[in-house]
Amino acid sequence: MREAIRDMRVRGAGRIARAAAEALARAAEAFRGEDPGAFIKYMEGVAEFLRSSRPTAVSLPNAISFVMRSLRESPPASVEEGKRAVREAASEFVVYSKNAVRVIGELGARRFRNGDVVMTHCHSSAAAAVLSAAHRMGKVDRVYVKETRPRLQGLIAARVLSDAGLDVTLIPDSAVRYFMKDVDRVIVGADAVAANGAVVNKVGTSVVALAAKEARVNFYVAAETYKFSPRTIVGELVPIEFRDPAEVVGSDWIAAHPKVEVLNPAFDVTPAEYIDAIITEKGVISPYAAPLILMEEYGVRTWLP
Repeated sequence: MREAIRDMRVRGAGRIARAAAEALARAAEAFRGEDPGAFIKYMEGVAEFLRSSRPTAVSLPNAISFVMRSLRESPPASVEEGKRAVREAASEFVVYSKNAVRVIGELGARRFRNGDVVMTHCHSSAAAAVLSAAHRMGKVDRVYVKETRPRLQGLIAARVLSDAGLDVTLIPDSAVRYFMKDVDRVIVGADAVAANGAVVNKVGTSVVALAAKEARVNFYVAAETYKFSPRTIVGELVPIEFRDPAEVVGSDWIAAHPKVEVLNPAFDVTPAEYIDAIITEKGVISPYAAPLILMEEYGVRTWLP
């Protein structure tokens, strides 16, 4: 599962989080032995191994912390009790995650008006849920989807939204400002939300936000609360993952031009002042209310790895 996440065969912050929770449950079942202390040590090692797969998607360590909390707060008296605790916590997280997407879709759809034309970037299950719900309500029919290079996640979004019945127009990333004049709303997902309200999402998101700000187009973020980063409360930064340059130009081109440096940041940061609202399963909030989500809904101690 770690390699599937690293290679982006499992992609999207929500899916990554659910996959990690399920992987912990499978790892727990695979343990052989009768010592509960050894079981806890083994699970901590598995958790750290999974956590290292993607550095930016905060949903990953948050999901792992949610599952591991069952062992850390109440050490099991037996291995079987520990396995059951991990299994139940993983199942609880998966159910919560899927329900959160549904609720976000319902809440977010209310922010749209009849006839709105929308733009989105990359593929986000939460953002897609909002657009699908808005379409079912008869509010949104047309959506511009950016291709989202270099891994072309926009093609996934285009397929999902088209299957949901929306009229989809796929555009190059570089055309975002050209088409912004035709757009009424922008909605994107998030890989992490910092305590200051800034949103870390697929690279190119901040350019969309900047173009939307210039055009006075509302910019919304759809994000489950487990994508909020507890460690940013104490001043830590969300690390930006740099991926294999071959994703951008291909390994043959890199080999043919060894003096050319190719950089491939997977994410960028959109400041809070460019964001009109963050749509969560707890409600629609101002980005500046992010600390309330972190402190009041979950409590930082509970979620810190």
